[in-house]
Amino acid sequence: MKFNTKTIHGGQSHDPAYGAVMPPIYQTSTYAQSTPGGHKGYEYSRTHNPTRSALEKALASIENGTYGLAFGSGLAAIDAVIKLLKPGDEVISTSDLYGGTYRIFTKIFEGFGIKFHFVGMESAAEVAKHINANTKLIWVETPTNPMMNVIDIKAVAAVAKQHELLLAVDNTFATPYLQRPLDLGADIVMHSATKYIGGHSDLVMGALIVKDEVLADRLYFIQNASGAVCGPQDSFLALRGIKTLHVRMQRHCENGRAIARYLESHPQIEKVYWPGLESHPNHAIAAAQMDDFGGMISFVTKGNDYQKAIQIVERLQIFTLAESLGGVESLAGHPASMTHASIPKEEREKTGVVDSLIRLSVGIEDVADLIADLEQAIGS
Repeated sequence: MKFNTKTIHGGQSHDPAYGAVMPPIYQTSTYAQSTPGGHKGYEYSRTHNPTRSALEKALASIENGTYGLAFGSGLAAIDAVIKLLKPGDEVISTSDLYGGTYRIFTKIFEGFGIKFHFVGMESAAEVAKHINANTKLIWVETPTNPMMNVIDIKAVAAVAKQHELLLAVDNTFATPYLQRPLDLGADIVMHSATKYIGGHSDLVMGALIVKDEVLADRLYFIQNASGAVCGPQDSFLALRGIKTLHVRMQRHCENGRAIARYLESHPQIEKVYWPGLESHPNHAIAAAQMDDFGGMISFVTKGNDYQKAIQIVERLQIFTLAESLGGVESLAGHPASMTHASIPKEEREKTGVVDSLIRLSVGIEDVADLIADLEQAIGS
């Protein structure tokens, strides 16, 4: 089954009760039992819910996985992965990553005795240098947030397999429409399904997808025991979002390409970060492992002018100044004061997240309107 068909039919079946084409919203916490322990596969909705189960099957299908797990947020999904570890274990993580991920790693799990190494992963050999007897997990985000660095998943997977380490990949920016990390050797795929999976800025959700049954069972236990699950209403909305993922991503990519090229040619713009540009340092890797290059773009104005960056995001009219990304509407953000404010300034700037950096989530509006909005906001 091709991807565009999977988004609509993959892992899905009509509801057995009345043949409903869309899975119903099972808004219930508990289920009747005919005898103690005798039920129809569902007993309590923290453990299982039919609407969430339908979503988890769909998630597994579009990522070419076997098992899907849906959580109350992307951070809840990350939390479950790190709970696979124990005090004394070490993690090698992408150095340029979402601020919330950095925060949960450093402010929560370091306090429980887990050590994190934040490493530039443009070279798999650099990753290998940081492996020791305590290393248990490699955490990859690609493309990275917000610098749009691209990491060679297959090369890092080879290092992970050589040392018998788990490899988890945050695939939020790319989505399975553009890249499928499990096919490239990853053990776990993570999504902030709040973003492109949902696609309409109306839910908060996280997801994990794996192929290995033993690993899936460990994660299902953590999901149930910790209880950070999503509700049936959000599960329904995410299922609906998946059904249009392919057509939305196609337009995100088309608009992203046009805007990246416009910004690259603008006299007031110093640098544009988008993997589809040949000037991008990781363009060759992106072209090899991604089917297209997405709608996420970051850029810096000439002179690295903080006030100019703030002026631009405040002037935008069609782009909305807001947190998050991946919705049908275009959003703009200032990472240093918004999504990445939890990372110390010195650490941010090491990875390129300077105070003048602007991040765009390019939506599916008419691209001419989006370019005109950027033109009036940036000026000449």
